[in-house]
Amino acid sequence: MALNLFGKIGKNLSEMQLSKNEYKHYSRHLLLDEIGESGQHLLKKSKVLVIGAGGLGCPTLLYLTAAGVGEIGIVDNDKVEVSNLQRQILYTVEDIGKSKSHCAAMRLKKLNPHIKITGHNEFLNKNNALSLFKNYDIIVDGSDNFATRYLTNDAAVITDRPFVYGAIHKFEGQVSVFNYLNGPTYRCLYQSPPQEHIPNCSEIGVLGVLPGIIGAFQANEVIKIICGLEEVLSGTLLIFQAKTYQTNKLKILKNERINISSLQESYSINCDSQQSYQELTWQEYKKNKTEYLLLDVRSAQEYFLANRGGLHIPIDELPQKLKEIPAGKNLLVCCQSGARSKKAIRILQENKMGNKLFNLKGGLAAYQ
Repeated sequence: MALNLFGKIGKNLSEMQLSKNEYKHYSRHLLLDEIGESGQHLLKKSKVLVIGAGGLGCPTLLYLTAAGVGEIGIVDNDKVEVSNLQRQILYTVEDIGKSKSHCAAMRLKKLNPHIKITGHNEFLNKNNALSLFKNYDIIVDGSDNFATRYLTNDAAVITDRPFVYGAIHKFEGQVSVFNYLNGPTYRCLYQSPPQEHIPNCSEIGVLGVLPGIIGAFQANEVIKIICGLEEVLSGTLLIFQAKTYQTNKLKILKNERINISSLQESYSINCDSQQSYQELTWQEYKKNKTEYLLLDVRSAQEYFLANRGGLHIPIDELPQKLKEIPAGKNLLVCCQSGARSKKAIRILQENKMGNKLFNLKGGLAAYQ
């Protein structure tokens, strides 16, 4: 076996003996020559932090828990929504409205009582990232946005932690390992965030089983790192197509010119460099509802499932239906997350609509 994060296998592991119940729990691992008792001790000794308990985080957490990773942290401040249940397999209808990090921790403790699981009911940000990462050996990215992903990368580099990356888009998934044994970082693949908004799965959808596949791949990479197995996906981007089962591997070269020594002042991504509109919170809108016309640009299905009234024009139909918007009215444009509404505002501006434009800050998800 190869060297791993904890040094040579068998070193200083006498205090990590397995109990009789643990021998039974991990018996199939113990039969593997590549893992065996020494590898299981390493798993028990390890500490892994998972960012996000959503589509990717759920399967990753399940398999790391079952595998016997000694300490697992979960960073997520979201609450369970009914739309999560199509792919976020840790939750049930009884969990709707409850804290994801809490529900996930409770469920995982029932799967494996031999390990420690800590729920951090907060979002990752520049104020807590470094202190959180220092308490764990490996970081797993289960986030769904570029801001968190770049923050995760930079904090992992500064704290010298390997970062297991996963991403999903409709039917396609990606997996890689960054900052492993001085290997490439995420910024070697994508040096800076995209300048245009990339829709997430709440806007364009995702095949329900895809995050399960990619999350399992991520868990596999974590186990390989801990147990010192070869062929870790460092310097390699694995791309998986769920419709065709086609996989591709792309090489990632380390960019020596990239130097990350401190976190950025801000990781918010602003795709509107010449923003010429204001943002309103839902509370601000409610105080003066008569002054605004609410324009909902979500899909017909989203609008049918839950809406706040107003004028509904899906963003894909907006250029053809501009005449349906009353002239002279203040428009508060909204969508689920606040991203499509910004794109809709750009469309309205390009078509020189005379309305004064406002964006619903955070989208409807922030106020449901």
